[in-house]
Amino acid sequence: MLKSLSIQNYALIDSLNIDFDKGFSVITGETGAGKSIILGALSLILGQRAENRYIKQNEDKCTIEGVFDISRYNLQALFNEKEWEYDAVECIVRREIWTNGKSRAFVNDSPVYLNDLKELGGRLIDIHSQHQNLSLNDNLFQLNVLDVLAQLKSEKEEYQLSFREYQTARNLLLELQEQSQKNKEEQDYFLFQFNAISEAKLQNGEQEDLETELETITHAEEIKSSLFTVTGSLSGEDDAVEQKLKSVTETLKNIQHVFPKAAELAQRTESAYIDLKDVRIEAEKYFEEIDFNAERQQFVENRLSVIYDLQKKHSVKSVEELLEIQEQLDEKLQNITSLDEKIEQLEKEVSDKQKLMLQKAEALSQKRKRATQPMEKQLTEKLVYLGMPNARFKCDITEKNNPDITGKDTVNFLFSANKNTAMLPVSQIASGGEISRLMLCLKSMIAGATALPTIIFDEIDTGTSGEIADKMGTIMREMTHDMQVITITHLPQIAAKGSEHFRVYKEDTAESTATYMCKLSENERVSEIARMLSGAEVSAQAVENAKVMLGPSPALPVRE
Repeated sequence: MLKSLSIQNYALIDSLNIDFDKGFSVITGETGAGKSIILGALSLILGQRAENRYIKQNEDKCTIEGVFDISRYNLQALFNEKEWEYDAVECIVRREIWTNGKSRAFVNDSPVYLNDLKELGGRLIDIHSQHQNLSLNDNLFQLNVLDVLAQLKSEKEEYQLSFREYQTARNLLLELQEQSQKNKEEQDYFLFQFNAISEAKLQNGEQEDLETELETITHAEEIKSSLFTVTGSLSGEDDAVEQKLKSVTETLKNIQHVFPKAAELAQRTESAYIDLKDVRIEAEKYFEEIDFNAERQQFVENRLSVIYDLQKKHSVKSVEELLEIQEQLDEKLQNITSLDEKIEQLEKEVSDKQKLMLQKAEALSQKRKRATQPMEKQLTEKLVYLGMPNARFKCDITEKNNPDITGKDTVNFLFSANKNTAMLPVSQIASGGEISRLMLCLKSMIAGATALPTIIFDEIDTGTSGEIADKMGTIMREMTHDMQVITITHLPQIAAKGSEHFRVYKEDTAESTATYMCKLSENERVSEIARMLSGAEVSAQAVENAKVMLGPSPALPVRE
């Protein structure tokens, strides 16, 4: 429950500190006094997005702080998940907004993200504003009301998990099927490319070898002539290099016994003789091997032409790159084949998940249907109490063409306030006052089915007055058996039901206008309710009526 609210420099509020009781608190004030400003400030600590226009003029920042009693609401798991400091009794939520547009939020002095603050706020307070009456026309809201009253939280979570698993598997299947279709369209092209490279039977280093060989064949005559000259120079009859080196070696050997240093020279010349002899032998061998071969030249040229064509087609410059492309194409073709097997397996998985999802959807639907009759009976009884003796209400459930995250059901609230009027969807038949009463009845029923600490009604009594307003106030007061209730109202019948009463008012000075909120004493309550009864000029009769309305109220059980 909300224990206190502190507001600094927000809109028309300079400074405001209010303590709330656990019972039924009412807030009244003239139109334009600033009741909506206080609700707006409270919304900020519940996660609403902030703008610097909220800051009071000429101030650097505004601060809103709420202190909540959370001792009965089992929030430790949420605090542990978010890694916030946990106090089993009290939770302090603070929001700071700066003129530069920055905003900070804290839970027990731990900085928090706005989405996390909103999640916590949803566990602490339900603010029911006038525009939310329109949500009664929304089928999703109606479905959620039914689920809350039927207490289907765990069943709904199980179904939603199953639905998400089915959707994930189904989306993956559609993705693979689309990829498979695309692959099949490209398969012939991939196969053509693969075969063209594969049939070439390329080898690493082949291109360089072929290019060298083609150079040799093309210049065969020039090479043979040069080799003939080399062998002739080394071993020919006239001035042969080999013969001269051999003679030099023998000469050096002849003097080595008298000139020892000649031995080393002899070894060196003998080594040169042996090397040149080897050169001559290899040159002779190459001379015999090399020959112009037109057929071989044609083969090499054709082979290189195949390689060059493939390189040009694939925009590469080496055989190694072509072999890499061949490997990639082979992998793509294998994937196309294996993808069909994956799709077949996934189709079975999707079918199994769909069956499980539909089973859970059906189980959820049956529990919803079983819950409609008690809901209809309880709501009709409350509507009769609120002055609608001929009211009829039905929670109509129809099946969707395809289940979604909420299940297979569409819920439509059908309503009629009169005997001779057929039940139609609420949006088509209910007046503003009837909508207000319907919503209050639903909220009071929800209060008994949930453990929400606090609910705030912002003029839910719109369109009602007199005895009906008095009974609406009684219902709100009875809701405090299960939760803290705070209501903003213009009706004295409801204001008189409160266990504590706050008044919002504005004061003007020469420099500015400011909004204030104060808790009223018993005498002040009499005056305020008399004002609400008679207007600006409070009559003695209005004062007496206010005293009667504020007479002893039945005691309410104390919440443990």
